[in-house]
Amino acid sequence: MKRFKNKKIELLYSIFIVTLAIASVLLVILDYFNIINIYHGLLFKIYYGIWIFYIIDYVTGFFMAKNKKQFLLDTALDLISLIPAHPIFVIFRLYRVIRIVRYYNIFWKFGWDGKFTGGLHRFIYDTGFIYLFSVSIVILILSALIFAFFEHYNLSTSLWWAITTATTVGYGDIAPQTGGGRCIAVFLMFGGVGFIGLLTSTITDFFTHDSSDATDDKIDKLSTQIEELTKQVNYLQKNVNKKSAPQKRNTKNKN
Repeated sequence: MKRFKNKKIELLYSIFIVTLAIASVLLVILDYFNIINIYHGLLFKIYYGIWIFYIIDYVTGFFMAKNKKQFLLDTALDLISLIPAHPIFVIFRLYRVIRIVRYYNIFWKFGWDGKFTGGLHRFIYDTGFIYLFSVSIVILILSALIFAFFEHYNLSTSLWWAITTATTVGYGDIAPQTGGGRCIAVFLMFGGVGFIGLLTSTITDFFTHDSSDATDDKIDKLSTQIEELTKQVNYLQKNVNKKSAPQKRNTKNKN
Protein backbone atom coordinates (compact mmCIF):
# COMPACT_ATOMS: atom_id res chain seq x y z
CA MET A 1 0.00 0.00 0.00
CA LYS A 2 2.96 2.29 0.58
CA ARG A 3 3.64 4.55 -2.41
CA PHE A 4 5.72 7.40 -1.01
CA LYS A 5 9.03 7.29 0.84
CA ASN A 6 8.07 10.33 2.91
CA LYS A 7 5.68 9.26 5.70
CA LYS A 8 4.06 12.70 5.94
CA ILE A 9 3.26 12.74 2.22
CA GLU A 10 1.93 9.18 2.51
CA LEU A 11 -0.33 10.21 5.39
CA LEU A 12 -1.60 13.33 3.58
CA TYR A 13 -2.32 11.26 0.47
CA SER A 14 -4.24 8.70 2.53
CA ILE A 15 -6.31 11.49 4.13
CA PHE A 16 -7.00 12.89 0.65
CA ILE A 17 -8.13 9.44 -0.60
CA VAL A 18 -10.43 8.99 2.42
CA THR A 19 -11.91 12.46 1.85
CA LEU A 20 -12.61 11.72 -1.83
CA ALA A 21 -14.14 8.33 -0.98
CA ILE A 22 -16.51 9.78 1.62
CA ALA A 23 -17.35 12.76 -0.61
CA SER A 24 -18.23 10.55 -3.59
CA VAL A 25 -20.40 8.27 -1.43
CA LEU A 26 -22.23 11.28 0.03
CA LEU A 27 -22.85 12.64 -3.48
CA VAL A 28 -24.41 9.34 -4.56
CA ILE A 29 -26.58 9.12 -1.42
CA LEU A 30 -27.82 12.70 -1.81
CA ASP A 31 -28.53 12.07 -5.48
CA TYR A 32 -30.45 8.88 -4.61
CA PHE A 33 -32.75 10.82 -2.28
CA ASN A 34 -33.21 13.54 -4.96
CA ILE A 35 -31.58 16.17 -2.75
CA ILE A 36 -29.04 17.00 -5.45
CA ASN A 37 -28.41 15.99 -9.06
CA ILE A 38 -24.87 14.74 -9.65
CA TYR A 39 -25.40 14.74 -13.42
CA HIS A 40 -25.78 18.51 -13.65
CA GLY A 41 -23.31 21.41 -13.67
CA LEU A 42 -20.40 21.56 -11.25
CA LEU A 43 -21.40 18.41 -9.35
CA PHE A 44 -21.13 16.44 -12.60
CA LYS A 45 -17.53 17.60 -13.02
CA ILE A 46 -16.69 16.84 -9.38
CA TYR A 47 -18.28 13.36 -9.51
CA TYR A 48 -16.49 12.30 -12.69
CA GLY A 49 -13.30 14.07 -11.66
CA ILE A 50 -13.16 11.86 -8.55
CA TRP A 51 -13.87 8.80 -10.71
CA ILE A 52 -11.00 9.65 -13.10
CA PHE A 53 -8.66 10.27 -10.15
CA TYR A 54 -9.53 6.85 -8.68
CA ILE A 55 -8.80 5.20 -12.03
CA ILE A 56 -5.37 6.88 -12.17
CA ASP A 57 -4.74 5.92 -8.54
CA TYR A 58 -5.66 2.28 -9.19
CA VAL A 59 -3.56 1.97 -12.35
CA THR A 60 -0.59 3.64 -10.63
CA GLY A 61 -0.90 1.32 -7.64
CA PHE A 62 -1.04 -1.70 -9.95
CA PHE A 63 2.19 -0.81 -11.77
CA MET A 64 3.96 0.07 -8.52
CA ALA A 65 2.94 -3.16 -6.80
CA LYS A 66 5.68 -5.79 -6.52
CA ASN A 67 3.17 -8.64 -6.38
CA LYS A 68 0.55 -7.68 -8.95
CA LYS A 69 -1.55 -10.79 -8.40
CA GLN A 70 -1.81 -10.05 -4.68
CA PHE A 71 -2.61 -6.42 -5.49
CA LEU A 72 -5.55 -7.48 -7.67
CA LEU A 73 -6.84 -9.77 -4.94
CA ASP A 74 -6.49 -7.15 -2.19
CA THR A 75 -8.10 -4.38 -4.27
CA ALA A 76 -10.95 -6.32 -5.89
CA LEU A 77 -13.55 -4.11 -4.22
CA ASP A 78 -11.64 -1.00 -5.31
CA LEU A 79 -11.86 -2.24 -8.89
CA ILE A 80 -15.61 -2.78 -8.53
CA SER A 81 -15.98 0.80 -7.28
CA LEU A 82 -14.63 2.02 -10.65
CA ILE A 83 -17.45 0.42 -12.66
CA PRO A 84 -19.32 3.26 -14.38
CA ALA A 85 -22.48 1.21 -14.95
CA HIS A 86 -24.30 2.63 -11.93
CA PRO A 87 -23.47 5.14 -9.15
CA ILE A 88 -24.23 2.48 -6.52
CA PHE A 89 -20.79 0.94 -7.14
CA VAL A 90 -19.22 4.04 -5.59
CA ILE A 91 -20.22 2.61 -2.18
CA PHE A 92 -17.40 0.08 -2.53
CA ARG A 93 -14.88 2.92 -2.15
CA LEU A 94 -15.57 2.78 1.57
CA TYR A 95 -13.52 -0.41 1.69
CA ARG A 96 -10.50 1.70 0.74
CA VAL A 97 -11.20 3.71 3.88
CA ILE A 98 -11.24 0.50 5.95
CA ARG A 99 -7.93 -0.59 4.44
CA ILE A 100 -6.32 2.74 5.30
CA VAL A 101 -7.69 2.53 8.85
CA ARG A 102 -6.16 -0.94 9.24
CA TYR A 103 -2.88 0.16 7.64
CA TYR A 104 -2.36 2.91 10.23
CA ASN A 105 -3.69 0.76 13.12
CA ILE A 106 -6.16 3.50 14.03
CA PHE A 107 -8.38 1.10 16.01
CA TRP A 108 -5.38 0.02 18.07
CA LYS A 109 -4.31 3.64 18.67
CA PHE A 110 -7.77 4.42 20.02
CA GLY A 111 -7.51 1.52 22.43
CA TRP A 112 -9.57 -0.96 20.45
CA ASP A 113 -8.20 -4.46 20.07
CA GLY A 114 -8.89 -4.72 16.34
CA LYS A 115 -11.21 -7.74 16.60
CA PHE A 116 -13.67 -6.11 14.21
CA THR A 117 -11.11 -5.45 11.49
CA GLY A 118 -9.53 -8.86 12.01
CA GLY A 119 -12.90 -10.56 11.69
CA LEU A 120 -13.75 -8.45 8.66
CA HIS A 121 -10.49 -9.43 6.97
CA ARG A 122 -11.08 -13.13 7.70
CA PHE A 123 -14.62 -12.87 6.36
CA ILE A 124 -13.62 -11.13 3.13
CA TYR A 125 -10.42 -12.99 2.23
CA ASP A 126 -10.03 -16.24 4.20
CA THR A 127 -13.49 -17.50 3.23
CA GLY A 128 -13.04 -16.61 -0.44
CA PHE A 129 -15.98 -14.18 -0.20
CA ILE A 130 -14.16 -11.46 -2.12
CA TYR A 131 -13.53 -13.71 -5.12
CA LEU A 132 -17.08 -15.07 -5.32
CA PHE A 133 -18.48 -11.59 -4.83
CA SER A 134 -16.28 -10.14 -7.58
CA VAL A 135 -17.22 -12.87 -10.05
CA SER A 136 -20.92 -12.45 -9.19
CA ILE A 137 -20.71 -8.70 -9.79
CA VAL A 138 -18.97 -9.22 -13.14
CA ILE A 139 -21.64 -11.73 -14.24
CA LEU A 140 -24.45 -9.37 -13.22
CA ILE A 141 -22.94 -6.39 -15.05
CA LEU A 142 -22.12 -8.29 -18.24
CA SER A 143 -25.59 -9.81 -18.27
CA ALA A 144 -27.17 -6.39 -17.75
CA LEU A 145 -25.12 -4.84 -20.56
CA ILE A 146 -26.01 -7.58 -23.07
CA PHE A 147 -29.65 -7.57 -21.95
CA ALA A 148 -29.82 -3.78 -22.42
CA PHE A 149 -28.41 -4.17 -25.93
CA PHE A 150 -30.95 -6.79 -27.06
CA GLU A 151 -34.01 -5.56 -25.17
CA HIS A 152 -33.35 -1.79 -25.54
CA TYR A 153 -33.66 -1.03 -21.83
CA ASN A 154 -31.49 1.48 -19.99
CA LEU A 155 -28.64 0.16 -17.90
CA SER A 156 -30.31 0.76 -14.52
CA THR A 157 -33.40 -1.21 -15.52
CA SER A 158 -31.27 -4.00 -17.00
CA LEU A 159 -29.20 -4.22 -13.82
CA TRP A 160 -32.40 -4.47 -11.79
CA TRP A 161 -33.57 -7.32 -14.02
CA ALA A 162 -30.21 -9.11 -13.68
CA ILE A 163 -30.27 -8.89 -9.87
CA THR A 164 -33.87 -10.12 -9.55
CA THR A 165 -33.14 -12.97 -11.96
CA ALA A 166 -29.87 -14.06 -10.32
CA THR A 167 -31.40 -14.02 -6.84
CA THR A 168 -34.42 -16.05 -8.11
CA VAL A 169 -36.80 -13.33 -6.93
CA GLY A 170 -38.31 -12.94 -10.39
CA TYR A 171 -40.92 -10.21 -9.96
CA GLY A 172 -41.92 -10.59 -13.60
CA ASP A 173 -42.03 -6.83 -14.23
CA ILE A 174 -39.33 -7.23 -16.89
CA ALA A 175 -39.07 -10.23 -19.19
CA PRO A 176 -36.88 -10.88 -22.27
CA GLN A 177 -38.70 -10.72 -25.58
CA THR A 178 -35.85 -11.31 -28.05
CA GLY A 179 -33.78 -14.41 -28.71
CA GLY A 180 -30.61 -12.73 -27.49
CA GLY A 181 -32.31 -11.55 -24.31
CA ARG A 182 -33.58 -15.05 -23.58
CA CYS A 183 -30.14 -16.56 -24.16
CA ILE A 184 -28.52 -14.20 -21.67
CA ALA A 185 -31.37 -14.93 -19.26
CA VAL A 186 -30.60 -18.66 -19.45
CA PHE A 187 -26.91 -17.95 -18.88
CA LEU A 188 -27.75 -15.80 -15.87
CA MET A 189 -30.11 -18.42 -14.45
CA PHE A 190 -27.38 -21.06 -14.43
CA GLY A 191 -24.21 -19.03 -13.88
CA GLY A 192 -25.58 -16.22 -11.76
CA VAL A 193 -27.76 -18.37 -9.54
CA GLY A 194 -24.84 -20.76 -8.98
CA PHE A 195 -22.47 -18.03 -7.83
CA ILE A 196 -25.14 -16.28 -5.74
CA GLY A 197 -25.84 -19.62 -4.05
CA LEU A 198 -22.12 -20.11 -3.32
CA LEU A 199 -21.99 -16.56 -1.99
CA THR A 200 -24.84 -17.06 0.48
CA SER A 201 -23.51 -20.47 1.58
CA THR A 202 -20.07 -18.90 2.19
CA ILE A 203 -21.64 -16.27 4.45
CA THR A 204 -23.63 -18.94 6.33
CA ASP A 205 -20.59 -21.20 6.75
CA PHE A 206 -18.51 -18.34 8.11
CA PHE A 207 -20.93 -17.47 10.90
CA THR A 208 -21.75 -21.06 11.81
CA HIS A 209 -18.07 -22.03 11.78
CA ASP A 210 -17.19 -18.91 13.75
CA SER A 211 -19.81 -19.73 16.40
CA SER A 212 -18.64 -23.34 16.64
CA ASP A 213 -15.04 -22.13 17.03
CA ALA A 214 -16.18 -19.82 19.82
CA THR A 215 -17.88 -22.77 21.55
CA ASP A 216 -14.73 -24.88 21.19
CA ASP A 217 -12.64 -22.07 22.65
CA LYS A 218 -14.96 -21.83 25.65
CA ILE A 219 -14.74 -25.59 26.20
CA ASP A 220 -10.95 -25.47 25.98
CA LYS A 221 -10.80 -22.61 28.49
CA LEU A 222 -13.09 -24.46 30.89
CA SER A 223 -10.98 -27.60 30.59
CA THR A 224 -7.83 -25.62 31.33
CA GLN A 225 -9.45 -23.99 34.36
CA ILE A 226 -10.61 -27.37 35.66
CA GLU A 227 -7.09 -28.80 35.29
CA GLU A 228 -5.61 -25.84 37.17
CA LEU A 229 -8.18 -26.15 39.95
CA THR A 230 -7.48 -29.88 40.20
CA LYS A 231 -3.75 -29.22 40.55
CA GLN A 232 -4.39 -26.63 43.26
CA VAL A 233 -6.69 -28.98 45.17
CA ASN A 234 -4.09 -31.78 44.98
CA TYR A 235 -1.40 -29.39 46.18
CA LEU A 236 -3.52 -28.26 49.12
CA GLN A 237 -4.38 -31.85 49.95
CA LYS A 238 -0.70 -32.79 50.08
CA ASN A 239 0.05 -29.86 52.42
CA VAL A 240 -2.81 -30.84 54.69
CA ASN A 241 -1.59 -34.45 54.81
CA LYS A 242 1.96 -33.32 55.65
CA LYS A 243 0.75 -31.13 58.50
CA SER A 244 -1.62 -33.76 59.89
CA ALA A 245 1.00 -36.58 59.80
CA PRO A 246 3.07 -35.35 62.87
CA GLN A 247 -0.10 -34.83 64.88
CA LYS A 248 -1.19 -38.40 64.23
CA ARG A 249 2.24 -39.69 65.31
CA ASN A 250 2.14 -37.72 68.55
CA THR A 251 -1.30 -39.06 69.30
CA LYS A 252 -0.12 -42.68 68.79
CA ASN A 253 2.96 -42.16 71.01
CA LYS A 254 0.84 -40.80 73.87
CA ASN A 255 -1.47 -43.76 73.63
